[in-house]
Amino acid sequence: MPAFAGMTMGDLFQLSDKLRILITGFGPFPGAPYNPTMPLVKRLTQLRRPALGDVELIGHIFHVTYSTVDRELPELIAQHSPQALLMFGLADRTAHVRIETRARNAVTTLFPDADRTRARKGSIAGGADALMFGPHTAKLLRAADGTGIDARASRDAGSYLCNYLSWRAIEATDKEHGPALAAFVHIPLLARGGAQSQRKGASHRITLDELVDAGEAMLLEMVRLTRAVEREGQAAE
Repeated sequence: MPAFAGMTMGDLFQLSDKLRILITGFGPFPGAPYNPTMPLVKRLTQLRRPALGDVELIGHIFHVTYSTVDRELPELIAQHSPQALLMFGLADRTAHVRIETRARNAVTTLFPDADRTRARKGSIAGGADALMFGPHTAKLLRAADGTGIDARASRDAGSYLCNYLSWRAIEATDKEHGPALAAFVHIPLLARGGAQSQRKGASHRITLDELVDAGEAMLLEMVRLTRAVEREGQAAE
């Protein structure tokens, strides 16, 4: 009889010592031919740090459509069983980093997605007006803020794909074998040439290197928080 016979999927997931973090970004969309979340996700998944030695970093870029999110997010969770989701999106009209605290039950019917498809109704689901990410967002904010970057909490993730993915991700955390934690971070357009900065008090845009520093700080904090949640769960069993 195979050694794994009779074991549940949850039992199999626990056999792996590695913590799995899914880090996501988005591709181009109407009005944004270049999306800086793409190089950010690539840089973060390439990090080699002692604190990440037993962490598997899984990167993914979503095509900016509602159908892609609905199809690929469950597939990614089923395939990789990540314990945490760290998601990034572009807010091109904001000059600072925004750590989202909730997802609104709203979707725009005005602006099409990357496949020129418009949402048919202005809400995502019936019921609650919003879903909360949780208190861990405050700790991610402190981690980002500690790098010197201009980072702020946000209660409005918009009504486009970033908010939609946030809603679906929070839903996933409530499902059996879903991720324990999820977080969404909006980033601004990046400085060109890498010479400008959006440090506090500065008047120029953030650079990719600065954003990677902040992203790394949030990633390390996400690892710490997820391990704490796992320990609490094991102690409760």
